[in-house]
Amino acid sequence: MSEKELHKTENIAVTERIRNIKTFVPQVDIYETKDSLFLIADMPGVDEKTVDIELNKNILTIVGNVCPEVIKDKTMVYSEYEIGDYERSFTLSDEIDREKICATVKNGVLHLELPKAEKVKPKKIAIKAA
Repeated sequence: MSEKELHKTENIAVTERIRNIKTFVPQVDIYETKDSLFLIADMPGVDEKTVDIELNKNILTIVGNVCPEVIKDKTMVYSEYEIGDYERSFTLSDEIDREKICATVKNGVLHLELPKAEKVKPKKIAIKAA
């Protein structure tokens, strides 16, 4: 996979945040097969209702919102785990088939499949005896 195919967007446009909560950049693993690219993002606390994925022109943006757990009749004394929203953007090349992108989320892990367009998939060339 070349850097041209998929790379992290360095200059993300400043978006106006409505929620007054920290925003984290989720850690993402990227895998490639001959047919697709796979992004696996760790986003603890999100589910299918609280994650949003948008593709605008060549920018794929992942946003996840986490609602802090409130325990009735208790006051937080100490916490080692920070809660916040998630946001990450990627620039896609024209080698990705935008119509076939699919996503699933389970236990706070987002799985995105980015199928390659037919024109860029590797092809086996048959050799004939002369």
